[in-house]
Amino acid sequence: MADQLEENRNLDENVKEGSGKEMTFLEHLEELRWRIIWSLLGVFIGMIVSFFFIDFLVNNVLLKPAIDSKLDLQNLQPFGQFFLYFQVAIVAGVILSLPNLFYQIWSFVAPALRENEKKYVFWIIAYSTLCFLLGIVFAYFVMLPLSLSVAAQFGSKAIKNQIAIDEYMSIIISILLASGLIFELPMVSFFLSKLGILKAAYMKKYRRHAIVVILFLAAILTPGTDPVSQIVLAVPLLVLYEISILVSKFAQKKT
Repeated sequence: MADQLEENRNLDENVKEGSGKEMTFLEHLEELRWRIIWSLLGVFIGMIVSFFFIDFLVNNVLLKPAIDSKLDLQNLQPFGQFFLYFQVAIVAGVILSLPNLFYQIWSFVAPALRENEKKYVFWIIAYSTLCFLLGIVFAYFVMLPLSLSVAAQFGSKAIKNQIAIDEYMSIIISILLASGLIFELPMVSFFLSKLGILKAAYMKKYRRHAIVVILFLAAILTPGTDPVSQIVLAVPLLVLYEISILVSKFAQKKT
């Protein structure tokens, strides 16, 4: 009984601010509003910075996979390139402001954490940013070349593939961001394990089910029926799942 009372007291302290006053529902909404405002401000600043390098990002980064795969891109809208550059600036702004975005998220949930858990916030932000960037790098240098090469070579030689630039850019950005989110799996595992929602034993128990889901996702995210592309995507996902099990076990020991 004494242990239970002590645990309840600690939980009550975790939902209080530094002043010792418990936050009401409206105060939580106000806190969330300011976190969203600071997040959007960080994205806006990132957009401004990206505009100084927008030509390099479009011509030497995002269009390079299409050039290497010898794809014929076309702009079919009067202001297509204008909106294209603006879209690239937004995505670049999000990526540049990742540390700030993760900081605002963790700052919002910080009152629910114990004091000994708050010391991990800096490392969680750093590793979350690193995982997302690693996912983007993997997608850009591995997934995109394979996917576009298959798309360029598939089909009849009598049909010339002329791809709309907005469709191409939508696919490129979607794959990059999706890969970045997938690589966040270990950090999500760490956070859920800290909250007691996820356990390593649970992930081990349903490992076979996870493998089936991973193979299914790999088949969906890769074009055509190229088994090489599917394997290239499935292997990192399987590795990330195993890493997530170890991360979950580590988080439970530290709880």
